Amino acid sequence: MRRKLFYSFLILLAASYVWRWIYLPDTGPPKPGQHMVSLPAIDGDRELSEFVKIAYRQFEPLERPDAPVIVIVHGSPGSSGQVQALARTLANDFRVIIPDLPGFGSSSRKIPDYSIDAHARYLAALLNALEIKRFNLVGFSMGGGVILHLAELEPEKVSSLTLLSSIGVQELELMGDHFLNHGVHGVQLVGLWIVQNLVPHFGYVDDAMLNLSYARNFFDSDQRPLRAILEQIDIPVLIVHGKNDVLVPYSAAIEHRRIVPQSELITVDRNHFFVFRDPTLAADPIREFVDEVEGGQGLTRSKATPERLASAARPFDWNAQPKPISNSTFMVLLALGTLITEDLTCISTGILASKGVIPFWAGVLACTVGIIIGDGLLYVAGRLLGRDALRKRPFRWVLSESRVEQSTHFFHQYGLSLILITRFIPGTRLPTYFAAGLLGTSAWKFALYFAIASILWTPLLVGVAYLIGGKMLSWFQQYEGYSFLGLLLILLILWLIVRIAFPLCSWRGRRLLLGKWRRTVRWEFWPSWAFYPPVILFIIWLGLKYRSLTLFTASNPGIPAGGVALESKSAILSKLGNNASVAKFTLISADLQTHEKLEALNNFISESDLNYPIVLKPDIGERGQGVAIVEAKSHAQSYFDNCPHDIIAQEYVGGIEYGIFYYRMPNEDSGHIFSITEKELLAVKGDGHSTLEELILKDDRAVCMAPTFFDKLATELDNVPAEGYPYQLTKLGTHCRGAVFRNGSSLNTEALLETIDAISKRFDGFYFGRYDVRTPNSNSLAQGKHVKILELNGVTSEATHVYHPATPLVNAWRTLMSQWKIAFQIGAINASNGHSPASLLEFARLIRQYCHREKFEA
Repeated sequence: MRRKLFYSFLILLAASYVWRWIYLPDTGPPKPGQHMVSLPAIDGDRELSEFVKIAYRQFEPLERPDAPVIVIVHGSPGSSGQVQALARTLANDFRVIIPDLPGFGSSSRKIPDYSIDAHARYLAALLNALEIKRFNLVGFSMGGGVILHLAELEPEKVSSLTLLSSIGVQELELMGDHFLNHGVHGVQLVGLWIVQNLVPHFGYVDDAMLNLSYARNFFDSDQRPLRAILEQIDIPVLIVHGKNDVLVPYSAAIEHRRIVPQSELITVDRNHFFVFRDPTLAADPIREFVDEVEGGQGLTRSKATPERLASAARPFDWNAQPKPISNSTFMVLLALGTLITEDLTCISTGILASKGVIPFWAGVLACTVGIIIGDGLLYVAGRLLGRDALRKRPFRWVLSESRVEQSTHFFHQYGLSLILITRFIPGTRLPTYFAAGLLGTSAWKFALYFAIASILWTPLLVGVAYLIGGKMLSWFQQYEGYSFLGLLLILLILWLIVRIAFPLCSWRGRRLLLGKWRRTVRWEFWPSWAFYPPVILFIIWLGLKYRSLTLFTASNPGIPAGGVALESKSAILSKLGNNASVAKFTLISADLQTHEKLEALNNFISESDLNYPIVLKPDIGERGQGVAIVEAKSHAQSYFDNCPHDIIAQEYVGGIEYGIFYYRMPNEDSGHIFSITEKELLAVKGDGHSTLEELILKDDRAVCMAPTFFDKLATELDNVPAEGYPYQLTKLGTHCRGAVFRNGSSLNTEALLETIDAISKRFDGFYFGRYDVRTPNSNSLAQGKHVKILELNGVTSEATHVYHPATPLVNAWRTLMSQWKIAFQIGAINASNGHSPASLLEFARLIRQYCHREKFEA
């Protein structure tokens, strides 16, 4: 399922890129009333050889051709449309210019530098191109930073400044620290980059308010120079700010008034966005202010009162200012953060405390309270909802029944002390606390042990982050250009300390870490999203080459959509004919009652002269999903009670399992065996004193998939297999469920090909796919004798021999690409013979149905 979802996702992503490339040029057409100017691109303080386009509007009073000029700069995110109502209100008395800053609105979207400093240089170039010699500047929000830089660049041209809900001093923005703020903006930038470039959106995100231009604007900008500009500026300054502004705190406006002694502060009883909703609240004071300035009555720094000058000369006192985010607000946010990730929140709290953003005690208290509430809720859920909760959202997203079963088993072994133990072993807490409630553990005793564990753990983790993270933060601040990466690196290092250092203290932890490391470095264990991109790109290339992205669905006309998804296993096996080579099976309808399903199963067993064990599996499924080998009638009844789908009952075939990938060109009499995979069902050998869990951890192969086996065998992990006893960890020949795949190419003989050819030709419309078979031994397979077919999979099946542990990654990619090339070739021939491939719409509907199909695990 995941592989098919991944294919569909990448096809949509490619289509989204094509749509954006066609319909979203770098510079859109100007809106009605806008003009365009081409100017050299700017990177830092350098002009580049390429050009960017800047859109702007201009309003002029009909009766005042020589009216003073006001330039209004919008904020981020946004465009000139933000301030258009304000501009129209002022246009009766002034010539008003409102540009779209580069990266925003109708101006060029892609520019080298999105900082407020670069925007100031673009604005200066625009006004120079318009031959405007003198102007008054109004900056809204982030635009305030732009006009402050422009006033520093060209002081002789700027008559006045109006800071409208404007940014300014760094100390009163967000967390009050450039390094931390830059890190937050970096996280925001990465998140929006992922959404814009790795999510199919067909241009919606490009035109959304919160887009990459907005994120780059904040990330590229440095507000620290703004204090020095404000402290030195000598022209008249008006500050208009909302008292209820939560984006740029009102305390920032108060500080701006202090350090600009000639400034006037007008307080509006509104929030940050009063300019949009009631522009007259800004227009009236701006009109009066600019009239005074143009009349020579504007106040300069030299004319400020001695008291204001003395106040401006005093250094900034952090303790005398309200913080951008109050301690109480921070504590609530941190407590909520623990509900998402306890450890990372505690680590982040320690770093924030080291910078003085929040007191250490307040951070520890917030994290402790959040942890107690969040994990206490798990106990309550286990107590009140029981196991049924594990099948419902959101519990099933983070908890599996097998993990809770394992914790239940450990609870019986260790008792309440397990609560103390798991607090120091990340990854074990959720199932343990849920299991505590499930078992009806005394609430008072649980609360006592849990409180002790939290009180010990939280200050320890926050303290480590405070000491180590604070020192690392100070070191990284020397490299300001890498502050975002530095902050991420600090968080990663501290997280690794928690995730690695503590497990290293025990043999079990060290073995689990070894298994995790091997799953990371051995590509055969990689998830689909990490392994498949090159193959998916090759499939898309083949689709473009053959002018049909879905041509491969015509490779098997006898199977719906060639076997992409939702194909019926029983229908496919039936088309192989009444063949002794096919394992006996019957289809049991999901519409039957459990007792009717049992009766149908008994009739099948009797009529087919079979005995238990019997294989039960959904008629539609993949990768061993929902497959069970039932040993008795009671096991079958439990399976029927839970499985909501049509079910195949099939004879259990012993021996060795193989995957045989076969294809035949429609214009050829004989086919080819492309791949043979031997499937080894992994087992560990008992030594008479080690538990099953210990045997799994000791085994060099089993340890790689220890979490999978622990989940599956949760109730048996404490068993001690007898010496020499081979304990089979999996009974299914599926790689993701623990089977080891070996390259069986040496068994590819003419005799085997004749057998597979003969079977395949009975299936009208089958040319490409993989047989899953069992034979008594390898000699039988090589001779093409005693082969029992369990399943036949269509076009999306794989040549699974590539998962042999020794296969190089590049060879695996090359093999799968060759496989898909053959699928397209066969599809092209079948299409020329009148077998149409599925349309893109049909393909999308099929995948949608597949995604919405209820999943079942035995």
